[in-house]
Amino acid sequence: MGDTKVARKMDIDTLTPQAESRLLEFTQSELFSKTFREGMELVEETAAYLDGPGRYESKKLQRTEALTYASQSMRLTTRLMQVASWLLVQRALKESEMTISEARNDKYRLVPEFRPKNGLSFAELAESANELPAILLDLLARSESLYERIARLDRSLYGTISAQSGNTVADQINRLEAAFGKIGV
Repeated sequence: MGDTKVARKMDIDTLTPQAESRLLEFTQSELFSKTFREGMELVEETAAYLDGPGRYESKKLQRTEALTYASQSMRLTTRLMQVASWLLVQRALKESEMTISEARNDKYRLVPEFRPKNGLSFAELAESANELPAILLDLLARSESLYERIARLDRSLYGTISAQSGNTVADQINRLEAAFGKIGV
């Protein structure tokens, strides 16, 4: 029973009033507006490519490259749908269409991308996929960069102690307080 209390305590959300304020400030910021535009433009650009020129280019590929094209375009689409969903939740928060409590729900967090053990990183894919269209490779690179940036924002804005344990400022303060006792200011 004591272990359960400890586990629950470690999962306590770190979204303090200051963190809530920071989250709301972020949604009102130019950084958010710029990231939102970039994300939505990339979604539109990708859809236009995959439904148009990409479809034509994929038909010209050999079987192996065509399979790689199909799997990478699915990976690209999945990644961008997660990004778009996250951005739309932040916009809903900004426009008071959603509460902070609702926005904090796990179903709105970015899920770490699944990479099979023998799966290629983007850099390896770019090196080995000289037959894949350059536009697809560019979209993959840009989407990966955007996804990683938004994943960092998600962790920073919504992170929990258990998700960030070991290297947060709060962890360091807790260690100092445990070692030296709480220092009054």
